[in-house]
Order: sequence, then C-alpha cells, then structure tokens
Amino acid sequence: MAQRILSLAAEEGPERLQEALQGLGEAELGEMVTRQALKGRETAALLRGIFKGSPCSQRSGVLRRLQVYKHCVPLVESGDLHLGKVSEIIGLLMLEARQLPGHALAELANLFVDVIKGGSLSNGKSLELFSTILTVLASSKENLAYGKGELNGEEFKKQLINTLCSSKWDPQCVIHLANMFRDIPLSGEELQFVVEKVLRMFSKLDLQEIPPLVYQLLLLSAKGSKKTVLEGIISFFNQLDKRQKEEQRVPQSVDLEVATTPLDQLRHVEGTVILHIVSVINLDQDLGEELIKHLKTEQQKDPGRALCPFSVALLLSVAVKHRLQEQIFDFLKTSITRSCKDLQFLQASKFLQDLFPQQYDVSAVILEVVKNSAFGWDHVTQGLVDLGFSLMESYEPKKPFGGKAADTSYGLSKMPAQQACKLGASILLETFKVHEPIRSEILEQVLNRVLTKAASPVTHFIELLSNIVVSAPLVLQTSSSKVTETFDNLSFLPIDTVQGLLRAVQLDARKAAVAGFLLLLRNFKVLGSLSSSQCSQAIGATQIQADVHACYNSAANEAFCLEILGSLRRCLSQQADVRLMLYEGFYDVLRRNSQLASSIMETLLSQIKQYYLPQPDLLPPLKLEGCIMAQGDQIFLQEPLAHLLCCIQHCLAWYKSTVNLCQGSEDDDEEEEGVGFEQNFEEMLESVTRRMIKSELEDFELDKSADFSLSSGVGVKNNIYAIQVMGICEVLIEYNFNIGNFSKNKFEDVLGLFTCYNKLSEILKEKAGKNKSTLGNKTARSFLSMGFVSTLLTALFRDNAQSHEESLAVLRSSTEFLRYAVSVALQKVQQLEETGQTDGPDGQNPEKMFQNLCKITQVLLWRYTSIPTVVEESGKKKGKSISLLCLEGLLRIFNTVQILYTARIPQFLQALDITDGDAEETDINVTEKAAFQIRQFQRSLVNQLSSAEDDFNTKETQSLITVLSTLSKLLDPASQQFLQFLTWTVKVCKENALEDVSCCKGLLSLLFSVHVLYKSPVSLLRELAQDIHACLGDIDQDIEVESRCHFAIVNAKTAAPTVCLLVLGQVDKVLEEVDWLIKKLTSLGSDTSEDLSQPSNQTQALEKGVILQLGTLLTVYHELVQTALPAGSCVDTLLRSLSKTYTILTSLIKHYIQACRSTSNTIPGRLEKLVKLSGSHLTPQCYSFITYVQNIHSESLSFMEEKKKKKKEDEAAAVSTVMAKVLRETKPIPNLIFAIEQYEKFLIHLSKKSKVNLMQYMKLSTSRDFRINASVLDSALQERNTEDAENEPDNDQSSTAEQTDENQEPKRKRRRKK
Repeated sequence: MAQRILSLAAEEGPERLQEALQGLGEAELGEMVTRQALKGRETAALLRGIFKGSPCSQRSGVLRRLQVYKHCVPLVESGDLHLGKVSEIIGLLMLEARQLPGHALAELANLFVDVIKGGSLSNGKSLELFSTILTVLASSKENLAYGKGELNGEEFKKQLINTLCSSKWDPQCVIHLANMFRDIPLSGEELQFVVEKVLRMFSKLDLQEIPPLVYQLLLLSAKGSKKTVLEGIISFFNQLDKRQKEEQRVPQSVDLEVATTPLDQLRHVEGTVILHIVSVINLDQDLGEELIKHLKTEQQKDPGRALCPFSVALLLSVAVKHRLQEQIFDFLKTSITRSCKDLQFLQASKFLQDLFPQQYDVSAVILEVVKNSAFGWDHVTQGLVDLGFSLMESYEPKKPFGGKAADTSYGLSKMPAQQACKLGASILLETFKVHEPIRSEILEQVLNRVLTKAASPVTHFIELLSNIVVSAPLVLQTSSSKVTETFDNLSFLPIDTVQGLLRAVQLDARKAAVAGFLLLLRNFKVLGSLSSSQCSQAIGATQIQADVHACYNSAANEAFCLEILGSLRRCLSQQADVRLMLYEGFYDVLRRNSQLASSIMETLLSQIKQYYLPQPDLLPPLKLEGCIMAQGDQIFLQEPLAHLLCCIQHCLAWYKSTVNLCQGSEDDDEEEEGVGFEQNFEEMLESVTRRMIKSELEDFELDKSADFSLSSGVGVKNNIYAIQVMGICEVLIEYNFNIGNFSKNKFEDVLGLFTCYNKLSEILKEKAGKNKSTLGNKTARSFLSMGFVSTLLTALFRDNAQSHEESLAVLRSSTEFLRYAVSVALQKVQQLEETGQTDGPDGQNPEKMFQNLCKITQVLLWRYTSIPTVVEESGKKKGKSISLLCLEGLLRIFNTVQILYTARIPQFLQALDITDGDAEETDINVTEKAAFQIRQFQRSLVNQLSSAEDDFNTKETQSLITVLSTLSKLLDPASQQFLQFLTWTVKVCKENALEDVSCCKGLLSLLFSVHVLYKSPVSLLRELAQDIHACLGDIDQDIEVESRCHFAIVNAKTAAPTVCLLVLGQVDKVLEEVDWLIKKLTSLGSDTSEDLSQPSNQTQALEKGVILQLGTLLTVYHELVQTALPAGSCVDTLLRSLSKTYTILTSLIKHYIQACRSTSNTIPGRLEKLVKLSGSHLTPQCYSFITYVQNIHSESLSFMEEKKKKKKEDEAAAVSTVMAKVLRETKPIPNLIFAIEQYEKFLIHLSKKSKVNLMQYMKLSTSRDFRINASVLDSALQERNTEDAENEPDNDQSSTAEQTDENQEPKRKRRRKK
C-alpha cells in the first residue's frame, strides 16, 4: 500500500491519491507509516504523499492529517527509530503544521499537553513540533473553543502554557521543555511562569542534570526574567551548600529528607554551572549587569542570601572579564567593610546580638570560596588573586605625614579597613596553599609591590611574604630570578623594608638548612655598604639554585657552608651593623648545622682575641677603644663587643650541652681541637669576669663626672662605652649563673658584676634626668636571653630546694638585683608585645617564647599575690617596688598572650593554675580558669580601695583595674562567672567614693565594657546621670535636686568632667547602635518583594528596640541638661551629643514617613509616647540649657571686661583668649537648634501622613533673637518715671539715640569676634 501511495503521489493530479487514502482506516494508516519508518525507507516521501492527498480545504483531509500527527508523536518518542529518521519526520511535520486550521492546531496542542503530563516523552524530539504548533497557534486569528467559551489564538496559547506549568512534569523531560520554550514567542508574564516552573524542578532532578538545564535557562533568559533566573540558581546552590554544611556538622542526623550529596560531586557541578553562566554573560553583557544589580539590592536586605560561597565564586569568575571587574570589586569591597563594621557592632553589644542572632561574616564566606576552589575551579583563582591584592592595596596601612606607619601586624586589627587588608592577605595565602600553578605569580606580585611601593608602608606585604615562604619553602627556588632581581634592588629600599624582607625570606632559609647564610651574603652590600668586589664572587645565582635545596647532600652542603664562612670571616672586618647581624645569626646556624661548630667557634675566638687582654692583672680586661671608630668629629661603634661576647656565651653553652654528648662518635683530632677552643673560651670568660668585678668605672674612663651628652663626641664615646660595659656585665651574669650550678662563689661573682652594671645604669639615669633628653630616658636593651630571665626569676622567687638556699640567699639579699631581674622580664615582654619576638636565642621561636612566658607569669603572679606592695617598705625609697613591677609585667603578659597566642590561651591559663597541673588539655574551661585569676586581682583591688589614704597607691589601682579589664575578655558573656564579675564591678562602683580621677575613669570604663556584653547600658546611664545632677546641682539655683545616690563613685571631685564625659561617651555609642539599627530598618523597609500590608516580625522587633533605647536615653539627657555643668568640655560634648540625638530622632521619623507611604499602617503607640517624651522632657529643657550656657559665658566675658579695665595692657591677651574660647564653646548651639527644628519639621510631615497630630506634644520654641529680662525692665521704667517730665522731647531724642546705639553695639561686637 505504501508503494502505491508513493507512486500515486508522483503523479500530477491528486485525485487518485485522495481516493486511495480515503479507503484507508486510521489503524491501517498508522500501521503503514510505522512499518515504513521502521524499515527506514522513504518515510518522508510517504508522509509527503499522505499530506498531498489530504488537503486542508477538505474536512476529511484535515482529519487524516491529524491522525498522522497523533500517530507520529508517540512513534518519534518511542525510541525505536534512528535519530536521523526522527529529525526528518519532525522537520516535515513542522513544515506542514502551518497549513493546519486553528481548531486542528488546538487539538494537537492539547494532545501534547496530555503527553507531557503523562510523562511519556523519551527523547523530547517531538517538542520541536510542539513549539511550532504553539507559535502558529499564537498567530491564528480564528476563535477557538476552550471549555464552554471561545478564545483567540494568543489567549488559547496563554491558557495552554498556564496549564502546562501548573501540571506535573517528568524530571527527564525538563531540559527538553526548557529548550522548547526558547523557540516560542512568550509574553513577560508567560516567561515568568515558565522560568519559575523550571526553577521549581531543580530539586527533583539528579545533580548531574542541573548544569545543562541551567544552560537552557540562561539562554531562555535572553527573552527576559534575568533576575528570576539568577536568583533561582543562586538560592538553589546556597541551599545545597547549607545542607551540606549541616550534614558535615551533624553527620548522624536522621531527619534529613534527602540523601547526602558527595561533596566533590556538588563542587564540580557548581563549577560547571559557574562556567555556563560566565560563558552566557560573555555573549550577553546585560545578564552580567543584572547579576550585580540583583546582588546589590539583595545585599541591602539580607547579605547572607546575597553573598553566599556560590555567588561570590560566580562574581569572581565574571570579574575576569575586565568590563565588569571594577564594579564587582567595588561591590565586594564595600560588602566586606560593611560586614566588618556590622560584626564589630554586634560583637560589642548584647542588645544588638539579641536583635540579630544570626551573625553574617562575608570574610568567612570568601575564605570558604578559596577552600571550595580546590575542586578544579580554576576559573575562580584569578579573581581571588586580583581581589586579594585589590583589598591589600585599597586598605593598606596609612603613613602619617612625615611620620612612621603604625605597625598593625601584631596588634588586634580593630578598624574595618585593617580587617579588610588582613582578609586580602588571608585570601592570597590560602589561594597560594591550595593552587600550585598560581604560586609563582602570587610571589612575584608580592615582591613587585614591595619594590614599587617603597615610599608607602609595605609591612602587610612583607608579612604575607613571610607566611608564603613558611607555607612553601621551595617556592623561592622556582621564582629565583624574581628573588634575585628583588635583592639586586635592595639598596634603593628603606632600611626597615630591607630588614623585614630579609627576615621574611630567612624563615625559608632556615628551613632549607643553609640558605640563611646566603641571603646574608647576597645582601651585605646593602646592610654594610660593601662594594661588590668585597663580596664573595664565588657564589653566584647558579649555585643558589643548585645547592640551597639539596637538603640531602650533606657533603655538598658542608663544603658550601664552609665556603660561605670564609666570606663571612671577611665580613667581620666591616661595619657594626654587619657584625651585629652575624653575631645574632651565628647561634641559629650552629644549632641547625652542628658540623660547622668548630669553624664558627674558631671564627669567634679569633675575633674576641683582637680585644681581649690576656695579662691576668690588667684592668679592664677588654680593649674598649678598639671598638669605636672616629670619622671627622663623629664617633661610631665599630665592634659590638657585648654582642660578640653574648654570641660566644650562647654558642659555648650550646656546644657544651650538645657536642660533648656525642663525643664518642667523633674523631680524636676534632675532639682535641674542640676541647682546645672550649678551654680557651672558658679561661677567657673566667678571667674577664674576675677582672670586671675588680674594675672601677674610672678604668673604663667612666665616672660620675664624665660627659654623657649626645651632642659632643666625648659624650657619644662615653655612652657607647657605658652601653658596651653594661652589656658585657649582663652577658657575664648569664654565663656565670648558668655554669655556677648554684655555687655560692659564682653567685657572689654574679652580684659583683651586677654592682658594676648598676653603678653605670644609675649614672646614665641620673644624667638622662638632668638632660631631659628623650634618647637618654630609653633603657638600653638587655642582653639577657628570655630563657635565662625565666630561669633566673624562678630561682630567685620560687626555688625552695634546701641545697640551693645558701647560694641563692646571696642574690636574694640584694633588692636592687631582684628589681633588676623583674624589670628585664618586663622589658622582654614589652619587646615581644611590640614586635612578636625577642632578642637572643629562640627569640623568634613562638613555642619557646610561649613556654618562657608561662614560667615568668607563674613567678610574677606568685610574687605579687604573696607579698603585697604595702609590705614592701624598702621599695618606696627609690624606684618602683618589686610588687608593682610584677603587676606591670602581668598586665603586659595578659595583653601579649591575647594578641600573639590567642589559640593557646587555655594552655596558658592551665600553666598558671598550679593546683590543677594534671588536668587533661582537652577539657580546659577558659572561663573557669580566668575567673580564678580574676578573683585574686579582685581581692588586691578591694584591699587597695579599703586601705588608708596614705597607703592608697594610684598607679597600682590603675594597673589592677586594667588587668581585670584584660582578663574579663576571657570570660564567656553567657556564663555565671561573667555575671558575678559584672555584679562585683557594679558593687565596687556603688560603694567606693573614689576621689582619684584616673582610677574612677578606669573603673567606670570597665563597668561599661562588661555591662554592654550583658545587656544595654541605658538604665545604668540614667542612674549615673541622676547622680551627676544631684552632685552638681540644677541650672536653676532655686531648685534643690533630690539626692538619689546610686553610685558613690560619682562625687564632687569626679562628677565633672570625668564621669560626665564617660557617660556621654557611652551615650554616643548607644546612639551609634541606634543609628545603625535605623539604617537596617530602612533597608528592610525597601524590600518590596514581600507583602507589605503587615510589617515583618523582625521589623517590629527592631522598631521596638530603637524606641525603647531612645526613650531611656531621653531620660538620661533630661537629667544632664538640667545639671549645672561647668563651662568647658562637658557643656561642649553635651550640646554635640544632643544634636546627634535629634538627628537620629529625625531619621526615625523619616523611616515612619516612608513606612506610611508604602503601607496603610498607622504609627505605633510606642512612637507616639517617644515623641510625647521628647516634647515634655527634652526640648524645653534644651532651650533652658542653651540660655544657661549663654549666661555662664557672658558672665565670664563681663568678668574679663572688668579685669581689662583695671589692667588694660596685661589682660588684653587674656581677654581675647577667653572670647575665642567662648566663641568656640557656643558654636554647637546653632547646630542643636537647627537639629531640633528639623525634627519638628519632619514631625509635621508624619502627622499629615499618619493623620495623628504629633505636634500637640511639642511646645512653641523659644525665640532667642531678643529676650526681655523682667527685673531689668522694671528698674528701667522706674528710673524713667522719676525723671523730669519737662525734658520729654529731649528724652525722646536720647531714647532713640540709645536705641540706635543699642542696635549698633552688637554689630561692633560681632565684628570684633570675627
């Protein structure tokens, strides 16, 4: 039959063909088409034949065509046909579809909807036909039956799409359907329908099917609905990420509906999706613009939803296209600083934490992106690197004009800009660790910036370089050419940059065994101004690459090191700073390369012999004059002799303890050689010790009469000598103590050396006091090592061994020596706090430093708590008492530990608690341990406060308060201990009438800092304000203020300005929080996507919080503006603070005006009460206060005027000063009046919008253009009446003259004020 139809179709006329087709039933027709299609022969020709014999002008033809279509759709979807055949059939059907009348198209469209609902689409090829049918249908003009009525083609298509999107889709056909909708002309509303349906299907699909579907959606978004598409994709992956995190956090959770998605699979899918979006944005720039616009608006409302790891990764990938890079980086940078500011606000206030339980940190999100990018997200890495550098450059440390940049590397970064800069460094460091291919690029960029930014601070880049080198030491080898180039340019860099750079790279050098030498060598020409010919020519860049990292070739390494040592010996004849660097580095080298011991020791021996005088009776034992060098009239230090001795002492100690242990394994020759120099050194140090003790200051040409001024050559020479002698004494003290093994004789030597040191120290202090020189007041850096200081303190204060008692009694008998030991510890801790390391061996080893800190803290804590300052009578005679020094040391240590060893705080507190030495490290409760230490200091403070006036020590009280403040940061604000501490602090402030201003300031600051972490301090501020009012009296002298004394700390001496300014400072912080909340409210209010007929719960909670805070603050101001504050800072600060309050009240009113515009809500009763309170309790009092301020200023002016009349010339300058002061202090008044008037203006606006008369609570403001003083007016009128009535005309004239005078006078005054 098929053959017949084909042959008939080939004829010219269609009549016979039509006849033949009419004889075929529907089943036969379908069977014929199927058979022909399966054979794969001439299917298209057969279909063309059928269509030729079924003209659309005949009803039967249309029906037959429909039968063919209905049969072909399942056939195509069955999967039995070859894909080429399927395309052929569909192509033909699509062509012929345009011939069909509207009702037939409608029937076919309904058929397709049923097929889709039934889920019987397999390959989705037939959907191409569906798109054509819908397109033709949309352009059909005839009315089509739909339900009981009729619709035109366009409406019919709309209803179909609506039905389709409301029905259930088979997950397998979602991609085909999304592809199909691209070919259909859709209105905006229909497109939105389709996009939302496809997005809803995401969760029902297998994860691997998401990327192709996303791609189809993105192509579909070319028609519109870009925002919905992007929002849907981002929110879907955000949810997946959150679920993944939740599963990792609670792996055993049973109630999760979905099976766990493997993490690597999720990350790879996300990476692919990001690539799809980026590729579509490359073709459609509008999509990129829409992405940024969407995230910006979303970020205003909910930053957590806008900037999730997925969206940040997407932004960074898009940023690689330069047209959008600037916009994206600006957006990310503002988001980061805003997030840092928000976190700062939240962490500092319990009130805000309660309102915002979810804390969002964009920094953590970005670092998570770095972690995720390890899963092959190469397209994100370049964006991460660019963002890291952009942050570091935008927020780098600022250098004040002519000053030194503040070094923030060791401090806690408080400012959002500093945190952003640190985040940039963290991004680069983490990216560096995760992505190996990009490492050399990051390193080169860092080095480039160090070189090119020589004028501005580069400490942040040097710190990053240091961290990079620590994390991957071999990176310097791969980028050796860049490193070489950098070091060739060192001579052009500032000295602190050079030192930082060397220190950063040396960390690597030490890891690679010997490269530390190399870097010193390569850079002596900078540090010691050597010419290149003096440098070792033998060592070139090739050797650097070849040998530095040959860690396992020990023979080559040793030969290499010895070659370097040869060069270093030549460097020992160079300037002091070169030698200094060598002496400080030798010990570390020796420890890491014990094979070099003999070479190094010999080098040191030959060096010291140049200055050592071997004759046993010759005093002094060392040639000091050889250590200095004169150039013209200037004198320089040539040989840092004390450093040389210090180096010898440490190297010898190490040599004895280590090399002697493994003597058996060494050759005899070497052993003898070792013993030789060891003996040499010991005899020499013994001899120097003996003779130093015997030496008088005159032997060194130093005595009390010597000149120590730094302005003359002799003075400079004497200063250099003094510092060298003191250093030598210190080095010998450490040496003799260490070898003494608690022998009485050795300890007597130690004391003898200290006597020599102390004499010089006292002379220098005395001279410095006289000269008032800033340089002289700085104590010379101690040569004792941190390890020795901890050993010495432990021995002096905590060693109870019977056998040591007699020898230690020698040292303990000298209070000066005890004080010296504690003050050196203080100096070392200070150096650690400021630079993160100390001088001497292990000074750069954080672990050793931490152990020493723990030991020192134990001793100082025991000494301070066992022997109170009051007991130390002898300490009062001269200098600080030892207990006070211990307290200062503890304060510095607690600070340092919180800055440098945040992660080790539990171990630190564990080390202090001697009673609990065996506790497991895992269960250390920081709050409990900190509370235990706090209790000790609380007792000391209570003792101080309750001591007699003569025994009260201001300095100690201040230090105790600061220690408590520092330790309180370790308490968990939710703990019982924290509440106990707060209660105790409140009690101390209430019960102690402290008259010492600085202690009062410290205590109140502590109270505020603790109170804000428990709850809002507004009620506390109100009580303090009432106390200030009661203490200082009212501005109206006739009113007696009711005395309600809450806090004894507020008294006549402290109320103004101390307490008043502290209260106003705290009020300002509360105002900042309120202002921040109002901004949050405004951004929440701008969210138009939700139903705005009812404000959300969060908005209501925020509004309630803001109004309650402001209400209580108004009562605080109510007290303060009625207080007779003295002229000066209190008045000035209060006026400014009031202006700020009115400005914030105005922004709150503006928020409600906006809310009234967008919703029909009435204003809450709470706001009405607040406005009423401001009208009754604040504005009238403000105007009275302004009058009071002007009165006290006019009194001071008139007082000065009177003085001026008495002593004209002398007082002229004083008067102008007073007038300038008055002008300055009355400046905030107009600003305050303007702020009040602005507030009232917006109240009128809100009254109109909300139909509530809020102005009924506001009194008419006082006009201060002129004021009538009733008493002055009465007396003037009486005078006038007593005058003679006859002179009335004259009086009139004179009165007008007076008036003009009065009018003129103020103008003249005003001119003079200008």
